[in-house]
Amino acid sequence: MNELIAVALFTLLAVISPGADFAMVTRSSYAQGRKSGLAAALGIAMGVQVHVLYTVLGIAVIISHSPVLFLTMKVVGAGYLVYLGYKSLTNTTRISLGGGQDGGGGVIKALRTGFLTNALNPKTMLFVVSAYTQVVQPGSPLALDFAYGAFMSLAHWAWFSLVAVFFSSAGLRAAMIERQRIVDRVIGVALIGLGLAVVVAGVR
Repeated sequence: MNELIAVALFTLLAVISPGADFAMVTRSSYAQGRKSGLAAALGIAMGVQVHVLYTVLGIAVIISHSPVLFLTMKVVGAGYLVYLGYKSLTNTTRISLGGGQDGGGGVIKALRTGFLTNALNPKTMLFVVSAYTQVVQPGSPLALDFAYGAFMSLAHWAWFSLVAVFFSSAGLRAAMIERQRIVDRVIGVALIGLGLAVVVAGVR
């Protein structure tokens, strides 16, 4: 029971801390609408499972003992954050409240972006690896390890779904679309800053 509580608290703190996932869901929700925001939240939850899978299967041990491989993963993840930030920063497509892309194409794109943002997110990688090495007891049953992983995904999905609902609400969305240039630039700078911070931290 103590282990479960520790995992729950560890996950809660990691999920609600601002980061690339939050910025990306916010962008999808206000720009494309609620369905896209919720799809991005689902993609993030699916991305968590990538980290859970390689951690439970022991690949994280190899990563932790190979500085070059670890740095490579961080640089790839940081590069994707910088790319997303650049796209938001240089976006010239104007959004209208009634002209969102909440159709099938927009939803699938948001799902894919959510998945890649989290699967390549060094913050989530460090969170999952830390959770299993610092909180979960060594030698625990494989089924329990994957159950914890499922809980982590569920927590990410629930939190970012709430974020999507909040930022896709009619009043807030209208206000953000009216100030689209500013919002896009703030999100873009935030994502690029997060990406560069990862690189700097990785080469120190």
